[in-house]
Amino acid sequence: MQRLLLTILICLTPVFAFAGEAEIRAAQSSIKGQIEAFIAGDDARAYSYAAPNIKRMFPTLERFMAMVRQGYQPVYRPRSLAFDKAVELSGETIMQRVLTTAPNGRNYEAVYTLKRQADGTFRITGDLIRLMVRFVQRVKSGRLLNADFRACDQPSEIVRI
Repeated sequence: MQRLLLTILICLTPVFAFAGEAEIRAAQSSIKGQIEAFIAGDDARAYSYAAPNIKRMFPTLERFMAMVRQGYQPVYRPRSLAFDKAVELSGETIMQRVLTTAPNGRNYEAVYTLKRQADGTFRITGDLIRLMVRFVQRVKSGRLLNADFRACDQPSEIVRI
């Protein structure tokens, strides 16, 4: 009996992993669709990717786009972008990191949350944008001279002088 249960679990494991990957790809498709709509100037299509909670906060297309233009330039008009880590928080909710370069050349991390809707599509429930920074320490003979934060797309580092 235990052997049968173990065999069933082993056989079903890839199905669960694949299901998670499918949800993540669907969520990424929604993010990509919205960004493509922003770039194309198709505001109505961009707004269609917003989940109901976002549409309640920004009930008109004009208010939504004003918010995007003012606070979300890194995803509104990106120079470049790449999908990074994604996490399936539940069967209904995905969190996706997107690395982007804004029009001003600075690098940002956008953390999207998306929720599956009744029709099966994933819609954007939130987006947090953060400037990517690097913590730089200058060390001489084992003594810390100074430390600062710099905008960049690389991890923290120690600079030995």
